Amino acid sequence: MRMRATLGVLTGALALSALAVPAAQADEVHGDTTISGVVVNGSKPVVVAATAKKTITVSFTAKDASGVGWAQAILYHGATIDSSDTGAVANSSNNRATCTKVNATTSTCKSTFDLQSGENAFNFAAGSWKVWAIATGKDNDYVQKDNAKTFQVQRLSKLTADAAPEPVKKGKTITVSGKLTRANWDAGTYSGYSTQPVKLQFRKKSSSTYTTVKTIKTSSNGSLKTTVKATVDGYFRYSFAGTSTTPAVNATGDFIDVK
Repeated sequence: MRMRATLGVLTGALALSALAVPAAQADEVHGDTTISGVVVNGSKPVVVAATAKKTITVSFTAKDASGVGWAQAILYHGATIDSSDTGAVANSSNNRATCTKVNATTSTCKSTFDLQSGENAFNFAAGSWKVWAIATGKDNDYVQKDNAKTFQVQRLSKLTADAAPEPVKKGKTITVSGKLTRANWDAGTYSGYSTQPVKLQFRKKSSSTYTTVKTIKTSSNGSLKTTVKATVDGYFRYSFAGTSTTPAVNATGDFIDVK
């Protein structure tokens, strides 16, 4: 059997580069074992804060005519698992998935994984990650997938808005300031996200819908500042659409009382 069974006994932080495993191959299938329906974090991007640990669930379905033996998933960042630069193994004592029998041939398998800044979440690794997965049959058939699923790992974003002066006379100029920051996993804090397009939005006091007034870009330290004319009572906020490495975020609306 050519599968990389040594992965099944990993503990602690992932150190794939140190493993004595064969060079990366294409997916391997021996027999009738299959893996399907891989779901990472409920199909939502994995958003990791600057300091708090993020625990996620990965689930999939394994099938084999003889019944499912065991299964395992590993999360990694990189072109292949053998060339990966960071990742995560499951929280179970043997790093394998917990598989629950559905019927004689089918099991649903689940694992939880921890991602935390400075441990396996680093700024360079924000973006696309992959799931390496393996499942075995009771007859020693197996399937190994080097990329069973691709998912996004993102740096938690924060956005503020402050409209001033308040109250303000109708027709006078309002300055709306704010800042867009995101988790800096390398430093364990939040840093400004520079040169990003952000929408200034407004909703009337009597409305529940925001409309875009203009779009501006953040400064080199993530700051925002622009001016508008006061017309009616309402709320100003900034809205960021997000990127592949950073999730969308809306600032809390700041109320302006127009006299």
